[in-house]
Parts: sequence; C-alpha cells; structure tokens
Amino acid sequence: MAKEIRTTVPIPSGVTVTLKGNLMSVTGPKGSNQRQFWYPGIKIEIADSKVIIDTEVTKKTQRAMVGTFASHIENLITGVTEGFEYRMKIVYSHFPMQVKVEGKKLTIGNFLGEKKPRSAKILGETKIKTSADEVLVTGINKEDVGQTAANIEQATKIKGFDPRTFQDGIYIVEKTA
Repeated sequence: MAKEIRTTVPIPSGVTVTLKGNLMSVTGPKGSNQRQFWYPGIKIEIADSKVIIDTEVTKKTQRAMVGTFASHIENLITGVTEGFEYRMKIVYSHFPMQVKVEGKKLTIGNFLGEKKPRSAKILGETKIKTSADEVLVTGINKEDVGQTAANIEQATKIKGFDPRTFQDGIYIVEKTA
C-alpha cells in the first residue's frame, strides 16, 4: 500500500546525462560535471529526456532526499548550460587592497595595512577575474563557485576591530545562474 514518491527533472536539448552506478555525468556546452548520488531506498533512472528520481519508502527523510537529489541534478544541468557567477565588491576606506590570482589561490595584499598578505583557496575549475574594485567568481560547479566566494569573504574577516567603523573587506554582492 506504499505510495510511490516520484520527481522528474527535464533534460534540455544540447545536454547529455549519463548514469553509471551511482555516478551521474552531465555534459553541456560549457563543459562537464559529475556527482555521486546514493541514498537507501531511492532509485534514479534516465528515460525520455528526463531524469526520474523515485522511492517507495514514504518516510520523511526519503521524501526530502528525493527533492534534494532533484535540486542537485537541476544545478548540474544549469552549470553546464549557463554556469554560475558571483560578483564580489572590494571595499576599503583605510588602506587600498591589492588582489591577485596566484595559481589556485587568491592573494589579498595590504588588507588593513597588514604586512603579510592573506589568501583564499580557489576550488575546482573555478575562474576568478579581478578589477580595481570588483572580483568575479565563475564556474560550472555551484558548490565550488560558492565555496570559493565564501573563502574570499572569510579571508577578509576582521577580528579585534569595530565592524561599524572598519567595513573593509571583500563581500558578495550578486549571485547569478
């Protein structure tokens, strides 16, 4: 008598989705993305240009995971078709910051007049463009782009100063998909 819970995610034209065991690969015009999907009682299959996520278990956790898997798959598809972009603003009133990309890290020099530069880790295939007062973080993996932006924001976190007076830092201003 268990009612089956089913969610479908449409696959747009130009996007290829393959499932090998628990590994889902999504390929589109901007590149390729992969993610592992597994949870007890949840099945994922691809049919008729749709990804079907269903479960026969009606417990709350399984119902929640069906929706979570659908969101993750939509993010994979959005990443390979449109990409993700975080626009960050460089704010300073006391000392001008020098921001530059060095390999897999972003270096922030002269933050609050500090001699030692601060750095933030760049994850995955995330790209960063810097200008005088702006940092643009782009990529096809939503989690890598978001975590890289968070790393940059955290690298300029101020301790020991009044944040109402010292508002210097690099802050997320806009997120687009």
